[in-house]
Amino acid sequence: MGRVEEGALSYGSYLRLPEVLDLQTLLSNPPAHDELLFIVVHQAYELWFKEMVFELESVRDLLFERNVPRARHFMARVHAIERLMREQIEVLETMDPQDFLEFRSNLNPASGFQSIQFREIEVLSGFRPEGYEKMAEDEEGRAILARRMAEPSVWDAFRDLLEHHGLPMSDPRQQRTSLLKLARDRDAYPEVWYLAEDLVVHDELFALWRSRHVMMVERQIGAKTGTGGSGVEYLRTTLEKKFYPELWGLRSEL
Repeated sequence: MGRVEEGALSYGSYLRLPEVLDLQTLLSNPPAHDELLFIVVHQAYELWFKEMVFELESVRDLLFERNVPRARHFMARVHAIERLMREQIEVLETMDPQDFLEFRSNLNPASGFQSIQFREIEVLSGFRPEGYEKMAEDEEGRAILARRMAEPSVWDAFRDLLEHHGLPMSDPRQQRTSLLKLARDRDAYPEVWYLAEDLVVHDELFALWRSRHVMMVERQIGAKTGTGGSGVEYLRTTLEKKFYPELWGLRSEL
């Protein structure tokens, strides 16, 4: 960016690079070569999670404002991030299981299971089983998830949009009828139908990332229990999660 006068904004100061690059603190002693890789990849995931939370909030708000084209634009960005996150696993898999074992014991009892932003994505998207906020590990996390559970989701905003288009969604019977009408007469509701497909793509890509992550964990630790107490067997139980089961079930009735 060329020479910058003292005190002026620079590339490094704008991005706060000294602080960011000082956040990769290895716990292994002597330092394990692959611990830096492990930290960088997972910090990158949390940054992408932050962006996804921001974009999903924007999508939700835009749908309530009836700005479907702009909402679809940001959903396309969410899709791109999800594809990128799946590719990041390939970088992590350049670490051999033996190399992971050099520092794995230092991670106890930390676990990706504790990521609040990951759960925020789930709740914002529309996955919100009763009491889900209790999955957080501490009071701060529980407060964040409780707030998310109390506010509208992307699915709530989508249902509100359908109501606006004369497709009632107030009870399961009406919802089924309205979704079938939307699908069978998609030319009458083109922007809403393709938005519904965007939601399915989001659901699918997130599920593919989950599945790829489970395979990576099994490749690293096999059937052993994870550092946070979970493991591959638990992770496999999450693979059937869907944000929009109503949209998936619609396929069976067309």
